[in-house]
Amino acid sequence: MAAKLSLDSFDRKILDCLQDDADMALAEVAQRVGLSTTPCWRRINRLQQAGIIRARVALLDRKAINAGVTVFVAVRTAHHNAQWLARFARAVASFPEVMDCYRMSGEIDYLIRLALPDIEAYDAFYKRLIAKIELSDVTSMFAMEEIKSTTRLPLHYLP
Repeated sequence: MAAKLSLDSFDRKILDCLQDDADMALAEVAQRVGLSTTPCWRRINRLQQAGIIRARVALLDRKAINAGVTVFVAVRTAHHNAQWLARFARAVASFPEVMDCYRMSGEIDYLIRLALPDIEAYDAFYKRLIAKIELSDVTSMFAMEEIKSTTRLPLHYLP
């Protein structure tokens, strides 16, 4: 969890740069935000230590690595207790094809997003999932077209 940290316009610009390219050279980030390299480096370290910058990663092309099919899996369960939730969370975390998993409000209890090569891979995932955890209902939706997908978070909500 990110620590509470007061962010100014320099911090926001740094975050914006790093969301564009986490591998951007420090000198370029500093130039873009209007700081010299040492104060810029200190700010980046402070943002990392505070947990605002969680990680610096490479974003892979899903199709290039044969995981171009996106499947959303809506899960319902009859079990609503801490023990079942812990088992479910462990099961979901064990699958590398799970990109996101959310506990939901409303009619669906959990929503999972998968990255897979094809329907056969989904079928194999489904069989492994139900072998690990008891579920009441599983509904799958295959994405036909990706309209927008981003890792960029909106910065205009920062206080």
